[in-house]
Amino acid sequence: MLCSQHSLPDVTTTVRRISPAIHLDFLQHQQSVSFLQTPAWGRVKREWRAESLGWFDGGRLIGAALVLHRPIPAVERFTLAYLAEGPILDWTEQLQTWLDPLTEYLKQHGAFAIRLGPPVRTHTWTAGQVKDGIADPAISRLTDIPVNADPLGASVTKQLREAGWLPQNPEDGFGTGHPQFTFELLLRGPDGTPRSEEDLLAGMNQLWRRNIKKAAKAGVQVTTTLALDDLWTEDVKAFHQLYLHTAERDHFTPRPLSYFETMFTAMKHEDPNRIRLYQAHHEGDLVAAAIMIGVRDTAWYSYGASSTHKREVRGSNAVQWAMIRDALADRCNVYSLRGITPTLDPEDPHLGLIQFKVGTGGQATRYVGEWELPVRPMLYRAFVAYLKGRDRWRRRSR
Repeated sequence: MLCSQHSLPDVTTTVRRISPAIHLDFLQHQQSVSFLQTPAWGRVKREWRAESLGWFDGGRLIGAALVLHRPIPAVERFTLAYLAEGPILDWTEQLQTWLDPLTEYLKQHGAFAIRLGPPVRTHTWTAGQVKDGIADPAISRLTDIPVNADPLGASVTKQLREAGWLPQNPEDGFGTGHPQFTFELLLRGPDGTPRSEEDLLAGMNQLWRRNIKKAAKAGVQVTTTLALDDLWTEDVKAFHQLYLHTAERDHFTPRPLSYFETMFTAMKHEDPNRIRLYQAHHEGDLVAAAIMIGVRDTAWYSYGASSTHKREVRGSNAVQWAMIRDALADRCNVYSLRGITPTLDPEDPHLGLIQFKVGTGGQATRYVGEWELPVRPMLYRAFVAYLKGRDRWRRRSR
């Protein structure tokens, strides 16, 4: 069977495989799409098997998804089917209409479990609320700050739970998937008009404004490299060297150079402006660099690196400001600084991350998060046991 369908009164939704070209054309007509749901991202994640799926109402394509398949160890024909920050569909409708045919299709094609991350917000906190929370000793987490829940986020969460999906959101905000909590800078006002650079600067805290001015006064120069530029490979190599230095200093495991080369190559074929590398130099020295990815109404700060030497010239702030200005010029609605943890505890080492990002004057955002549905329960339990054993081994071997 090549497709799966599900019927409700007056509605028949069918899921079947589509070509990357049809997938990409559908995304061109959507307002908001995560770069993790583009066909190019499937070519970046070479350790996964990628396929594009479409939801059809009769012959009309009404939804799409990039699905990444990872085989279960020792049983190659069964996979974990992963839809990161997707799928792209109308989340205001009853989810049964969308997710039941997806489940049927993926189970027929060898999935033992499905993992997805609906691009739906549940809560937001202003920069002022976050700063007040950090200053309040009675508050240790974002979720301790009272805010009104988004009705759509609450509805999606309720429907997933009632349908048997299992939440996969770690307490500290970071896990094996993509973060549930992010920090976002809104580039349009409540009436939908673009904000000005002056307005964005005024919304930043004093330290951010001072550091941007300090970088300019020190003579920091920020350059931009597109994937179509002749020398992009050399610039990516320079970024990667600085990134390795950052990883050693900040104690995280870096990705290899080939990963970033693949990323640039895959994305430039889909859209020449999809990915950009920003580099900040001071007197010939590379002091900071970052990668920005843009799709439709959103730009993402994806990877960053900075030198321990010459930190006083504030190259990281200069790079961020250059990316924000370009996102604004590209008429984006949102500039995402990506993941944060929900901690506001001064003893938690992750607090510095949210303090840096809150200085932009944006908002902390909580999404529905990632959820899993076991479609072959015995294999799913074996997979979970394997992951727990692997994690224990890694902790012991450190």
